[in-house]
Formats: sequence, structure tokens, C-alpha cells
Amino acid sequence: MSTEKRNENFMLKQSRYSKGKKNVKQYSKNNASKKSGSGKNSYNAYYKKNDDGFQPKSNGKSNYGKKKYPSKSKGYPKKNAQKPSIKIAFLGGLNEIGKNITLVECENDIIIIDCGMAFPDGDMLGVDLVIPDFTYIEQNADRVKGIILTHGHEDHIGGLPFLLSKVNVPIYGTPLTLGLVGNKLKEHSLYNQSQLNVINAGQSIKLGCMKIDFIHVNHSIPDAVAFAIHTPGGTIVHTGDFKIDCTPITGDMIDLSSFARVGDEGVLALLSESTNAERPGYTPTERTVSDSLDNLFKSAENYRIIIATFASNVNRVQQIIDCAEKYGRKVAFSGRSMVNYMDVAQKLGYLHLPENILIDIDMLDKYMPQQVVLVTTGSQGEPMSALSRMAYSDHRKVMVGEGDFIIISANPIPGNEKTVGNVVDELLKKGCKVIYESMYEVHVSGHACQEELKIMQKLVKPKYFIPVHGEQKHLRKHADLAMFLGMERKNIYIGDVGSVLEINEDYMKELPPVQAGKVFVDGLGVGDVGSIVLRDRKHLGQDGLIIIVASLDVYDGHVISGPDIVSRGFVYVRESERLLEEVKQTALVILEDCAENNVHEWGIIKNRIKDDVSKLIGQRTRRAPMILPILQEV
Repeated sequence: MSTEKRNENFMLKQSRYSKGKKNVKQYSKNNASKKSGSGKNSYNAYYKKNDDGFQPKSNGKSNYGKKKYPSKSKGYPKKNAQKPSIKIAFLGGLNEIGKNITLVECENDIIIIDCGMAFPDGDMLGVDLVIPDFTYIEQNADRVKGIILTHGHEDHIGGLPFLLSKVNVPIYGTPLTLGLVGNKLKEHSLYNQSQLNVINAGQSIKLGCMKIDFIHVNHSIPDAVAFAIHTPGGTIVHTGDFKIDCTPITGDMIDLSSFARVGDEGVLALLSESTNAERPGYTPTERTVSDSLDNLFKSAENYRIIIATFASNVNRVQQIIDCAEKYGRKVAFSGRSMVNYMDVAQKLGYLHLPENILIDIDMLDKYMPQQVVLVTTGSQGEPMSALSRMAYSDHRKVMVGEGDFIIISANPIPGNEKTVGNVVDELLKKGCKVIYESMYEVHVSGHACQEELKIMQKLVKPKYFIPVHGEQKHLRKHADLAMFLGMERKNIYIGDVGSVLEINEDYMKELPPVQAGKVFVDGLGVGDVGSIVLRDRKHLGQDGLIIIVASLDVYDGHVISGPDIVSRGFVYVRESERLLEEVKQTALVILEDCAENNVHEWGIIKNRIKDDVSKLIGQRTRRAPMILPILQEV
């Protein structure tokens, strides 16, 4: 073959190759989004295009670690540069109910998710609130880019005033959430110096190196959101508190499509709430309560209706108002938190009040009992709540008795069953008709049950799973659900308050814990009540107090007056004069012996009095009161 002929054939092949290559590129461009199955050998039947290159279409499992790339140069896959790690610190919300706060850190930037509080349990005598320890945040304040809030419940926003008094950082939340936060900050004189930024569900913000998508979810309070946190190290999804309600009272159902979209893009870790992880099935829709309330209003046509519910449950209050309008009743609110919540919800358009339906609580007596509904706080039996004060005849404006139909529209929080039971007993003693049993369906949870948690897992398809918001039993059960769905145990992490987790595309490991725990708020004091003070309070509450007062000579230490014995909460003095006289003589002997032996160190003298008096009282009464010697020199 001649040289000219060979060159002609070579040019023809090159032309055909170029045209074919062009056609392949055009096909990829036009068919990148086509579904699998468009052709047995089709490249795009299996791959889809995204910003990072090509990756397999989702098969229901995590996309992480499975990215593939078209052949280049020598046909080897292109390797990504190592992505940075993400650190997650848990300052609250694990192995406890409430006090939710989580920190996400990447490339020297930190964001805070929620900042809640918890109510004290029975051992925390005199304590008003329990908040997180903010030491780690204070130490890294310069790196904190903002606080993002899932919703407006106290266990997610109640700690904000105490944090903002130490560290002033921007706050981002939905309209109702920030409306409730604003009220709190005004009470603490922090509103004017705070940076509140309203973000609606469906919008995104940029904080440092992280982009946060706000995703609408259903909960027992409107305007609740979850977060998809896009970082250089991967995407983190935090569900907040949620349930899947297809027929919510207000707003749309949960935005499942956004969770699915984020899951298809690839999620490194899912942090999902665990409150109802022990409950099978689905959480009932809020609509079921409407039917129950309607039936109860019918049966209570000759009674005054009093309904106790959570002040934050705006949807429940709206249902009550709708029933009241239907049956021609006026509505009054009782309880400071109830009045505050309803005021904010009404101003922001989340609570709709028919004209002239709302009356002041002082106007109740001007209407017949069957013409009013009183909506109050106290569904958890809190000692200072409005319903508790009514039950114990301590309410200044409302007296209850026969003729009152009382509905407790809430389930007791774990640990509150006894106090709720006591309130119910007192109301029944007064002749009230009380509806509190679950069979009446006057309450549904705002948290996802097992099947809803499974749906969230399958939509998000995370590589790592971290159950949050709950006690150990809730976290463990949620982890079991994830393993049932195919998640490997090594990719699940159950932490504790103070735990720090480092995650990466290639590994997940626990780092040394940071300072965290409980800080007690007692009146205006924050953190000045600790375990020692609580121990003393418990001691005083159980066994009482004996005070021994004596005046000593400044020169030789002999007793000038006393010792005088004061008893509080130990024994009834008039019936125990002989015992208290023995205590007096025991203390006197010790004081004189110390004077004779030139012992003038007050610490030694007080310890001897405590030891000998404790021994005497233990022998006589088998009790151990706190003994407090008070000595003064004259």
C-alpha cells in the first residue's frame, strides 16, 4: 500500500474516532439523570453525575466509600485528597432527658446545636433548673460561629440566657422559636445585646466552613426543623425532635424529600433522636386528639372544663380553642408560661383566636361554669404550677370542686408519675371529674416511634449512626434498630455527656472527653450549688439539725455561757428534754476538758463535739442529724 493511501486510511479512522467520542460525551450529558435500566451496557444506567464526579446510583445503602470515576490517562481511578475530620462534642442530651446541646467542629470552626435545660429530680433539693456546663464553649468562644436551634421547647432553648451571659454569639432559628427565645432573653435583660436571625425551613445559612440546610419536621410545637450540615469533611444530619405526621394541625407534613435528597448525595453521619425508640409502630397523628376532645366536650356540657397541657404545645391549644368555639365557650389561660407562649404564638400567627373568645382569668366568675374553658399549665404535676395550686387550694383566682371537668392532656415525663398521681388524687378528693388515662386519647407524642425512626434511617443512608436525646435504654434500643436495618455495629456510637467523637470518611474514633456535666441554678445563683450542698440539704431533710452554741473565755478557754442546744427537724423539744440535756452535758464536758488541756484550736474542739454527740444520739435514737457547733470567744 502506498504512503498516500495509508495516510488517507489513518485520517479516516481519526475522523470516525473523534465523531464517536463526541457522541459519547453528548450522550452522557443528555442522559446523566436517567434511571437504571435504560440499557444493559449503558454507562449512565449505573452512574450519575454530581459535583465530585461519578458515583453509583443509590441502592438503599450508604454512598460513602463507593465513589467510582471514569477511566483517565492510564485507566486508574482518580483519588480524592484527604478530607478533614469532623469532631462532635456532646455537652448534654445523652443518658438523660433534656439539657440537649451538641457541638460540631470542622476546620477550626464550631457550631452549637440547641442549648437546653432540664428540670431537677427529687434528689436536687431546692434547685430550680439544671443547665449544661459551658466551660468547653467558653474556652473556644473565638471559634464558635453561631447557635442553630431545632425548636422552641425548654429542653432545647432553656439554657440560652445562661450561655449568652458568658459568650455572645449569633443565634439562628425559625420565627416561633426565636419569638420564644426573645421572651426569655428579655427576662434576663439580654435581648438588646443578642443577635437573633430568623431562618425559615427550606433556607440555608453559611457559618464558617459549614453550610446548614433547615429541613421542616413535624413535632408537638410548630416551626420545628432538622439540619443537614455540609462540611468539608462530609455531611452531618441532625434530626432534632421529630415525628412523621401526614395530617398535622398546622403547616405541612415533614419534608421527607429533602432527607431523601441529602441521603442520595451521601451522608457521613446521622444524629437521630431516640425518645420513643422503645415504642413500636408509628406515633398517632395529632388529629386523633381533636376527635377525643370533641367527645369530651360533649360529655362535659354541664361542667366547667379545665385542661392542663404543655404551654409550648401550640397545636393542642389551637384544638382546644376550636372545640370551645364549636360549643360556645369562652377561653381563659392560667399560668405564666402558658400566657407567654400563647401571646408569642398569636402575634406570629401560629394561634388563631376567634373574635371575643378569649377572656381574662379574673372574668371566670362572671360566666356560668358550662360557658368557659380554662387552659392551664401543670400537666406534669409541678409543685408551683397552676393546676397543682388548684389541687391544693393554693390558687388565688380559681377554686376547684364538684362541677369541674379536668382533662390532663399530656403523658407524665419519666420520673414525674408520682407527682402527677398526687395531683390527680387531690383533685378527685375535691369531687372533680378527672380525665387522665391514655384510653381517652387526649394526648399524642411529638416524637417518632420505631417505624418512623427506620424510615429516617433508610432515607438518609448514613455511613455512621449516633443515637441522641434519651436515656441509655433509649439509645441502645435505637442502635438495635439501626443494626436491624443493616448498619454495622462498628459504625454506631453511643456516647455520654462530655464525649467527643472524631469522624472521617475512613474511620470513627472517640477522643478524650471534655469538661461537661450539670450546673444547678438556685434562685439567682448559677453553679454555686454543688454536690456537697445537695448532700447537706438531703441530710437536713432526712435527719434534721442540732446546733450547739457556747461562749468561751478568750484567755483560758473555759465556758462562760452555754452550751445552748437548738433542734430543728430532729425531735420535738418538749418531748425530748432529757435527751437534749444529755447532749448539753456531753458538749460541756468536752469544752471543759479542752480548756484544761490547753486545746484552743477550734477545728479540733468542734470535731470532738460532733463525734461524741453523734455517738450519743445514735445510741439513743438511731438517727444521724447534722450537728453544728458554734463557738465564740468573750
